[in-house]
Amino acid sequence: MRWSTALLILFALPLLTGCGSDESAEAERMAEEHEGDTPTATDAAQASEIPVEGGTISYWQQDGTDQTGYLAAPTNADSVRSAQGGDALPGIVVIHEWWGLNDNIRAATRRLAGQGYRVLAVDLYGDAVAATPDSAQALMGRAMEDPDPLVENVLAGHAYLRSEANAPRTALLGWCFGGGMTYRTLAVGLGAFDAAVAYYGTPDPLSGEALQALETPILAHFGTQDQAVPIDAARSFRDRMNDAGKPLSYYEYDAGHAFANPSGERYEPKAAEQAWTRTTDFLRTHLDP
Repeated sequence: MRWSTALLILFALPLLTGCGSDESAEAERMAEEHEGDTPTATDAAQASEIPVEGGTISYWQQDGTDQTGYLAAPTNADSVRSAQGGDALPGIVVIHEWWGLNDNIRAATRRLAGQGYRVLAVDLYGDAVAATPDSAQALMGRAMEDPDPLVENVLAGHAYLRSEANAPRTALLGWCFGGGMTYRTLAVGLGAFDAAVAYYGTPDPLSGEALQALETPILAHFGTQDQAVPIDAARSFRDRMNDAGKPLSYYEYDAGHAFANPSGERYEPKAAEQAWTRTTDFLRTHLDP
């Protein structure tokens, strides 16, 4: 489905409701899971396989205000394109964790770009970043009071990669808050993305009519010890997807919330590396020529 069609669907369908008791309860559970965390960037498990370059760019105007994000791509993009046999690099839109678009997300964005993609990390907090769980909870809560502009923002990132970077295929990837926003965006921007990866995000938005209309294959990572996104909710989502015959690659890890974040207290290197390998294999299957 083309971006223009997805945009029409975005405004033709009633968007999912804003931040109610469910989102507030989730944010509280997430705060408990992140107690004691400080989102300090680290080089652990973040090295890029090939040289990449990145920087801040403006990818959209919302209500007359430039929306900026972080764009990373291989330094020698021409050589990568030639090796892939394509005219342009596939693109990935990245959605940050509940901390915001911080140095750790920029490092993860560069690591993804090192796989041979042009990767845009969108900013759903308007340049704000959190340094403590309390401030992260406040930022997430404020953003989720009206999720409609957040979905527009993510889809605008997709449009930028398609129109400005000529990305032939695009994927969506998010962690934590960004994982939940990945599911929410897929429920609205039907068919916009060729693949999606969600790390421990709330999958509730994908149900009912949105699930039946879903076309995008999904890779979902969940921790069995996650209290912010309980494993029962994850398994219910898996069953919904399977019953509807939708393409889902589903994995559980003996880990808690944010197990793939090397800057957090709950980082599990073995689970994180296993999830990363599955993620890169999945992206290669759905994005590469």
